[in-house]
Amino acid sequence: MIPKVKHHILKMGGYYSHFKVEVKCNHKWYGNTYGGFYICPELLNENSILYSFGIGEDMSFDNTIIKNHNCHVFGFDPTPKSINWVKNQRLNDNFHFYEFGINDKSGFIEFYLPKNSEHVSGSIITQKNIDVMKKVNVEMKSLADIMNELGHKHIDVLKMDIEGSEYDVIDNILDSKISITQILIEFHDRFFKNGKYKSKEVIKKMNRSGYKIFAISDSFEEVSFINKNAL
Repeated sequence: MIPKVKHHILKMGGYYSHFKVEVKCNHKWYGNTYGGFYICPELLNENSILYSFGIGEDMSFDNTIIKNHNCHVFGFDPTPKSINWVKNQRLNDNFHFYEFGINDKSGFIEFYLPKNSEHVSGSIITQKNIDVMKKVNVEMKSLADIMNELGHKHIDVLKMDIEGSEYDVIDNILDSKISITQILIEFHDRFFKNGKYKSKEVIKKMNRSGYKIFAISDSFEEVSFINKNAL
């Protein structure tokens, strides 16, 4: 994450001006400071379906969802370190983990691991935090293929912390016209020279598809959208 001082400077300079709350919705922070997101809890119940992409070594968001709503959370992460970590956790019966990630198409792809071995987050995007010499082949699937495999026609909450891949994936999801009520995204503008532009274009496309921003984290990285038909 970007240090708070730098976030403050960028905020004062208007870098995050493209992230603005567009609709009012009761919302609450679920999870810890590092792995959490704002969510509209009143739309969830025990029958809700949540997809959580990018588990890493932090299930605070997922565990809060299950604790508060007793619904099923489907977690996904292709990172070897994350997979090993999850295997050593005592998982709630309502949490279901899958050892693959999300992409705009299904198949195996080169996945770069972080330079710092203490870190967990890998990426298919070449950026300064990863080592292009440290790579593994991992399985990725499109959201449509995942839902078909799991037998879901609708997702109540889609959470994505996928290290820069969110731009291509969101395009694919919106083009596929998949039924989703809330979409929670950690944006990684900083990975790209034109990151601000890429985020602005995604927001425009989400708006055209009926999604509006209802909450933004203090770091301006975690942004929560809701389908206007749910309001």
